[in-house]
Amino acid sequence: MKLAKITPRDEDFAKWYTDVCMAANLVSYSNIKGSMIICPNGYAIWEEIERIMDAEFKKLGHQNVQMPLFIPESLLNVEKEHVNGFAPEVAWVTHGGEEELEERLCVRPTSEVLFCDYYKNVIKSYRDLPKLYNQWCTIVRWEKTTRPFLRSREILWQEGHTMHETEKEALDETLQMLHVYEDFQRNVLALPVIVGLKTEKEKFAGAVKTYTIEAMMYDGVALQNGTSHYFGQEFAKAFNISFLDRENNLQTPYQTSWGTTTRMIGAIIMTHGDDHGLVLPPKIAPTKVIIIPIGDDEKVTKTINALAKDLDVAYEIDDSNKSPGFKFAEAEVKGIPIRIEVGLRDLENDEVTLVRRDTLEKIKVKTSAVKSKITELLATIQKDMYDRALNRRNSMLYEAHDYEEFKTIAKEKPGFIKINWCGNEECENKIKDDTGLKSRCILEGETPDGNCAVCNKKALYKIYFGKQY
Repeated sequence: MKLAKITPRDEDFAKWYTDVCMAANLVSYSNIKGSMIICPNGYAIWEEIERIMDAEFKKLGHQNVQMPLFIPESLLNVEKEHVNGFAPEVAWVTHGGEEELEERLCVRPTSEVLFCDYYKNVIKSYRDLPKLYNQWCTIVRWEKTTRPFLRSREILWQEGHTMHETEKEALDETLQMLHVYEDFQRNVLALPVIVGLKTEKEKFAGAVKTYTIEAMMYDGVALQNGTSHYFGQEFAKAFNISFLDRENNLQTPYQTSWGTTTRMIGAIIMTHGDDHGLVLPPKIAPTKVIIIPIGDDEKVTKTINALAKDLDVAYEIDDSNKSPGFKFAEAEVKGIPIRIEVGLRDLENDEVTLVRRDTLEKIKVKTSAVKSKITELLATIQKDMYDRALNRRNSMLYEAHDYEEFKTIAKEKPGFIKINWCGNEECENKIKDDTGLKSRCILEGETPDGNCAVCNKKALYKIYFGKQY
């Protein structure tokens, strides 16, 4: 028995990524073009994501709901800017059984119109607000080019949808959920993300403002890892949603939506993985520790059972008939944070060997100290993984002060380039046409310190550009 060969990361990053997805048994290709099968190892990671994030949403008062899968064409067309933004990716149902439908049904690409259609029937008074809803579901977008976790025609995701009495409440919600995402990705996924505002050109179709979470992968390419949208009253007006305020006057509510997807699993792989396979941050790893016996001996078995009984983290015992070397390699491919090797040689000194997945460092530990050492190591691994990712990301952040410098950096170095920008779409388009780089996010807390790097007119923003997945 052999593990699947993994292409070296620095030799062919795209092939390496696919190899890791397959070798770690995260996904499998299906006979449905553009759709992937998420295997148990991959789905277990998603379950951890869902468990942790769902708890955070509920702490903030959000409730889970389930909206229909299908959207009538007339309903989708209510908000024109929104439907135009999604039209190229929409999948349509035209028949029910053998009968042609009177009206085409869209397979939801997102659920704003479904929520609005519901809200118009249940929001009557300020007492009905806010509505704080979330759903865990699948959507369909007819992507031309697909890759495991990054782009798929059928996407497993989370989408929050809220309605508010005032503009301030809605804006606060938009930023609150953005920072929930930011905190989760930094502190749980160990991803050093950059947070900012999308340009008018790149914002979500129908939104007033779109905030984005931008992660940089090992190869310097951006992955948009979550968005939070402020819609203002546009959708509410289009759907005739209104409520009686505290003075008994008719008002229009304010709306938000926010979402993340299994793309975050792709970010974990492409940020932390290595030539041995997946490397999981401890806080998101479904299995924190794997215990592997070396040799078939009663003392080894007894020690393993005692260690397992004492552990207070999720663990597995690999007592299969595979060789120890194969088991070690398999644990590494799966990215399990800590491996405990238990053999007679170590037990002669009342020791076992702990192996960190992130560095493959081996540590001899007394059997009585295993539990405390595991707790210490998991925290250390989590921090070290974030710090390594942060240092690598920072090494690929650049600043250009004029257009020639920008083009030189774009040609020679992977990563994100910060510039002063006038806010004009013509300059944004010129950068994309000349270099292939797209705007990532406007940095709202930073003030321009010169003119626009492209046109040399007055700059309004600091902004990052970069290539994207």
